[in-house]
Amino acid sequence: MKDYDVECFGIAYDAMAADLKQWGRTDLVGKSFGVIKLTTRSGLDYDFAIPRRDNKTGIGHKGFEVEFDPNITTEEAAERRDFTISTLMFDPREQRIIDHFDGEKHLREKRLRHTSGAFAEDPLRVLRGMQFAARFDLKADPETIELCRSIRDSFTELAVERVLEEWLKWASKSRKPSAGILFLEATGWLDHFPEIADLRKTPQDPHWHPEGDALAHTLHCLDAMVQLPEWQEAERNTRVVLTFGILAHDFGKPATTRTEFKEKHGRDCIISPGHDEIGVPLTELFLTRIGAPNELHKHVPPLVRCHLAHLQEINPRSVRRLARRLAPATIEELCAVIQADHNGRPPNPPKTPDGVIKLRAQAHDLKLEAEAPRRILLGRHLIDRGMKPGKEFGDILSSAFEAQLDGAFTDLEGAQGWLAEHLQPRR
Repeated sequence: MKDYDVECFGIAYDAMAADLKQWGRTDLVGKSFGVIKLTTRSGLDYDFAIPRRDNKTGIGHKGFEVEFDPNITTEEAAERRDFTISTLMFDPREQRIIDHFDGEKHLREKRLRHTSGAFAEDPLRVLRGMQFAARFDLKADPETIELCRSIRDSFTELAVERVLEEWLKWASKSRKPSAGILFLEATGWLDHFPEIADLRKTPQDPHWHPEGDALAHTLHCLDAMVQLPEWQEAERNTRVVLTFGILAHDFGKPATTRTEFKEKHGRDCIISPGHDEIGVPLTELFLTRIGAPNELHKHVPPLVRCHLAHLQEINPRSVRRLARRLAPATIEELCAVIQADHNGRPPNPPKTPDGVIKLRAQAHDLKLEAEAPRRILLGRHLIDRGMKPGKEFGDILSSAFEAQLDGAFTDLEGAQGWLAEHLQPRR
């Protein structure tokens, strides 16, 4: 645990700020929220807060009038929190848990329940419910689901940066990400994310997908992803990329799925040709909808576009070009997406596809597991031969890189030989 939240009763803000200075560096940037950030000399981070009352005065997440009162009781302070599991407090002096709303019981029972009717005043709490359900594998009470449904139209009040914050927590911290998506579906909030919602209406061929429709498959894939060591051992940003990569990998199926008779199978088959490519703009649309930063726009769509690459011929040339097509995503990340895709088909047992085994082996041999090919022949090499930058200069470098990807050379000596031959007058 890297940071701690401490609510202080019976002391005013300025007095608390003065007392905390003796323990380390204080930051008063949260004064309008009654918060003081303390970084101790040993490097621990604490948020100290004065109890407050929130009164709804307008629309949106910021439409509240905040009143600070150090004399608020612990029960009054807990009542303003979103879910009962968030009302739990610990008194360090008496070494006891303070639990006014059965939060500990609900946590044991894996129940997600709103604390009071005031929950409906802040629509962001629904998205917090999404990531809580996923992080702690919780199931919402029927009354909480109905309360969330009643404020479904207030989604438009939310600032996109707050929406993103909750999605990032879901993507990086989930124990069972499917629980978060199912929470959104039950509350009607999944309709605000049509790229996901449309998967529910999309059938899949039961021979290849005994688990059901495209959303059922995606949910199994998400839960399979967070079980992979590639996800569990990754740092936060990579977890986010992998989670969104598997969430979006079949976004193209609703637009491409059809039934067609296949001679080799002797039956009508449900197919989705081209869904990998069609899914790319839909992925970008979803990322824009949640306010994703540019880095996610760069990393996630290539994983969607290439998630069937293991079904193609695998050789040095194809792997070099795949690594280039994926960048800045990597073959390592792609293999995790493909593995989760394959594992998300119960009751079929998890198994590493042969194509993934070959792809990993070839990428390892080429040292391309975690990066794209780098150009061997550079502009300075042309200058060394007396050439001057210009259109021909760029054309030669582009041709050289294409030849490199095709395997015409693998080192600078080979590149120099290719260049000498390329510059020879043609007869």
